[in-house]
This record gives sequence, C-alpha cells and structure tokens, in this order.
Amino acid sequence: MEQSVENPNHPLDPLSSKELASAVSLFRESGKTSEKAYFACAIAVEPPKNLVIGYTPGTPFDRQVRLIGHDPVERRSFDACLSVSKEALESFAWAEAGQAAVGGGDIRPLFKILFKNPDWIAALKKRGIEDLTKVHIDPWVTPFHPEGMSPSGRIFCAIAFVHEDIADNHYARPVEGVLGYVDVDSGDVVVEDHGVVPVPTESAEFATDLVESQRTDLKPLEITQPEGPSFRVEGNLIRWQKWQFRFSVQPIEGLVLHDICYDDDGRLRPILHRAALSDMVVPYGDPSPMHAWKHALDASEALLGHCANSLSLGCDCVGEIRYFDATLLNHDGSIRTVENAVCLHEEDYGILWKHTNMTVEKPKPEVRRSRRLVISMIYTLGNYEYGFYWYFYMDGTIQQEIKLTGVVGVSATSEDTDAAPLIAPSIASPVHQHLFCVRLDFNVDGGPNSVQEVEVEPTPKGDGNPYGSGFQAVTRTFKTEEEAKRNVDPARSRSWRVVNPGSKNRVGKPVGYKLLPQASPTLLAGEESTHGKRGAFARHNLWVTPYSPDELDAGAGALSYRHPGGAGLPAYTAANRPIENTDVVVWHTFGVTHVPRPEDWPVMPVEYAGFTLIPVGFFDRNPAIDVPPSKHC
Repeated sequence: MEQSVENPNHPLDPLSSKELASAVSLFRESGKTSEKAYFACAIAVEPPKNLVIGYTPGTPFDRQVRLIGHDPVERRSFDACLSVSKEALESFAWAEAGQAAVGGGDIRPLFKILFKNPDWIAALKKRGIEDLTKVHIDPWVTPFHPEGMSPSGRIFCAIAFVHEDIADNHYARPVEGVLGYVDVDSGDVVVEDHGVVPVPTESAEFATDLVESQRTDLKPLEITQPEGPSFRVEGNLIRWQKWQFRFSVQPIEGLVLHDICYDDDGRLRPILHRAALSDMVVPYGDPSPMHAWKHALDASEALLGHCANSLSLGCDCVGEIRYFDATLLNHDGSIRTVENAVCLHEEDYGILWKHTNMTVEKPKPEVRRSRRLVISMIYTLGNYEYGFYWYFYMDGTIQQEIKLTGVVGVSATSEDTDAAPLIAPSIASPVHQHLFCVRLDFNVDGGPNSVQEVEVEPTPKGDGNPYGSGFQAVTRTFKTEEEAKRNVDPARSRSWRVVNPGSKNRVGKPVGYKLLPQASPTLLAGEESTHGKRGAFARHNLWVTPYSPDELDAGAGALSYRHPGGAGLPAYTAANRPIENTDVVVWHTFGVTHVPRPEDWPVMPVEYAGFTLIPVGFFDRNPAIDVPPSKHC
C-alpha cells in the first residue's frame, strides 16, 4: 500500500498530511475568517508548466496550497492560497460570484435544521410518515431558491426517501411532491408541497444478503502473474513498457495524470503535460417540480475526488494490483486517508496484431497478445457511481473510459411519460444526461502544437475519379478559438488531431496524436436556461485554448456552487485568441443521454463513455512490432 509523500521531492507529488496540516494552521493564524468557518477542500497549486517540464531533482520549489471554504458568520465563501514552504498566506479573497463546493460542513447542519422544522414534519405526516428515523435525505445542490429565501444564501434542496431497514434500497420508496429548501447559514427553511402521491411499497433490493437468489453455475476465473507485474512505481511516478507518467488525486478532478511520455528507442518523447476531468454536468429533462431544477455539477460542486471509494481486490480490481491512498482535507481541518483510492494493474486485451504469410509451404501465423496498463478510481456521489479508467496500450494508444452505474434518480408515479418513463410499478425515472469535460494539456514532442480537424469526404466524379467511388481525408487547421468550437459528426468520420509542425516523421509530415471521439451528445438544455449557462462547457464536444496557468476549469471551478454561469470556457474563448502553432489545451466534452429502462432497476448495469488518443505519424512505424510472442504462440 502506497502512503502519502511526507517530504515531496517533485513539484507534482501529492499533498501530504503534514503539508495540509501546515496550510490549515497558517490559515487559522491569519484571522481572516470567523471561528465557525469551515473548509470545502484543499488543492495543490501546481507550479507553472515550464518549471515542471524543466525541473531537475534537488531544485527547490515553492509548495503552495489553495484552501476553499465557507464562513457562515460572514455568509460568504473564501479562496485562500498559502505557501507551506515560506509559511505564509499568499492571498485571500471572498468569493464575488458563486460559493465553495459542498462538504460535511454543510450536510450535518442541514439535517439538524430540517428535522426540527414543523412544515417539513407536517408534510411527511401528510404522507403517512410518522417515524422520522426511517426518513433518508438526499441533499441536492441547486442554484435555485424559492420565494422568500435570500438569493445569496447557502441553500440546499432536500429530497426524502423511506427506509424500511437502514440497509435496504431506500431509493425504492421516494417521497413524492415535497421539497425542503434549507439555508444552512441562516437556518431558514421553505417547504414546497406539490401534492401527495402514495409512497411505493415494493422493495427493490440489490445487496447480496437481500436478493432472493443468486446464480450457482459460475466457475472460477483466475488471473495470475506469477512473476509479478511489468510496471515499476517510484512515489507517484509510474513506468510500464515504454510509457512514463505521474499521477495525483485532486478534490474536484479526481484522478489526474501528469507528464505523459513515451520512450521511443531511448528518446523520451512528451505527449501530454496534464490530463484530467475538469468538470461534469448531469442535467435532467423531466419538467416536473421534483426534477426540473436538477443539473448537478458533480465534480466542482460536489467534490468528485472527496467521494473516492476504497477499492477491494477481486471486486473493483482483479489481478496483480498496486493500490495508492489519497489524503484529503475534512471540513473541520482534520485530515483523512482514503485507503486504496487508486488502483494500478495490467489487463490482457486480446490480439495486438496478427498476420499469416500464406505464400509459404507451411504458413505460420505471427500473433502478438495485447495488454494494457490500467490506472483507475471509483467515486460514489449520492445515487450514482462513476468509475474513471485511463488505459495505456503497447501501440502508443491512450484511452479514457468512464463507467457509469449505481441507482437512477426516481419519482413515485403511475404515469408513463416521454420525459420520465416507468421503470417499475409506481416508479419512473427522468431522462437525463451525464456530460464530462476533460482538459487535455498537450505537449506533443515538446510543442508548440496546432489542432486540426480531419473529415472523410466523397471525391467528386471526374477524370481523377472515373467510377465516382473515391473518398478522401480532408484536413484543416484551426486558427482561432471560435473556429475550434466543434461537435462530433460520425457521418463524416470527424476526428481532431494535435500536431507538432516543427517535428516531422520520416515521410515528412508533422508528428501528432488523434482525438477519436465516440458518438457523443452535447447539452440539450436551452442555451438561456440556468442549466445551459452553468453547464455551457457541454455545449460543444471540442474547445481549444492557448495554455494559461489560470485556466484549469471548464466552469467556475471550486466556486461553482450557486454560480450564475458564464465562467470557464465561455469566458476564456470570448477573446477568440489565436491557437495555431502555440501551446494548446484541448477540452473534450463527451458522455451519454440516458433514457432509463426497466433493466436499469434496481441498480443499473455499467454504461460506458469515453474517447481514444491514437498516434498519427507520431511513430515511424508500428511501435509494437518489437513485442515478443507469448509462450503459447
């Protein structure tokens, strides 16, 4: 088990418990907030890109920590930066728009306030719910507030469910029609009652000891590596085959990959400086009062990284596993460790390449087995689970895959609608989207880089195409940010390529990597809606910006909560800056539009979303030609 690094020797080492404690102590000594102020998260401030790229071991560097939190006395959120190297407060500011992300400092007061409110208790009793110990609350983030509440309040919306037993699937019994809005700063509560609907009584269990029966015909499937794994680990530096990269865990982005390079015959060639989720949005399409307002920014508002699972061998990861812990800051300034938060392992991946020379007397197939390196984390946010997986392949390909599972959002109703189809008797689930925006800070062969769009088009019939059967790949280079706002088009085989014009391969073309998207949707909520403004990064599948150390967030970042929208990518690209032959950052939004079905109940099978980065002219030939055959071939 890998423990946190207490004495960092590289600028990209994760924050240690010692550093977090030092930052908290320095902040409290500054006296900038009241004693009731609490923390949302602590974020490692990464040094400028040029410092990291040019870093040599032993060179001193300033270690900075960004502390985000909220002060209920001031009724404002704060953003502070502290240098634990200099033992100094570098900056402090009260948030002008938006509030700090949600954490334990909010949820506990919410429960205490709500369950003492007579209107809330009366609304539950009207539905026949007398035993409040059987009521489960899902506290939802929301930018909306009912009439009578301060628009600047620290407001959450509570949705109720009923437990028959603490271990059961409480989502099977939603309490329909009642919403509890709670301002945890002021203690104000507004209860909205949209009408009584009977609470469903049918159970919908999925826990091992609660399901009626289990299959008995599964035989053991063992995965062994008797000589151990092929990867090597030094702190947060990972080497596997010809790949090399670092990783960290960040409160908003979760798993972050740094400095991804490939050893090409002794030459370490950079590809990506940084790769991570920047933000995500989950908008609901059901216009009913229970769901119309929902559009959770699960990364920036709910702190995806803080929701990391402790992974289990043989369940979440199978094989010869290396686990790493994550060190996080609690709302009260204490530090917690999520054990086994990151999983690293290898997987067999079928055939890498194969050919049989049929011209010889005794043809012998040449076959090479593929394997991939997997680094992953899984997060639980309320009813949903998200598994984030990065795959590295032997042919130079990189892939990100997100696995979506958990329990779908539900309503109690007998009505089947296009916006919320029935998935079980008396249970409907709204149509919704899960849209992820990944920030890819490219550094192909050290840069500068350009971004191109490639489409396959039919060739007009003529002298050069006498049968009218020709088609060709047409490439254009984006020159400005506005040109690079693009969406997926599978009919045209549209893909995007990041190239280094100053680095040519042996056929004289710029080396590059292709971003191959899946057939992915974009945000369906109206552009002028609150959902559309706050989740504007999901309006396009592709954005490209010139690198800026201050532009890490697709939206409003750590101060997204109750932010009106317009921050992040819309603001960055408003100037329509030039992006050709410079230090470029590619932002890719992808995901799924989920139309729930009965098979998604009581817990949904994994649904997949992702993209692939494929070398295009980056190598002079198949880089996996040197992979030896397995002993069985």
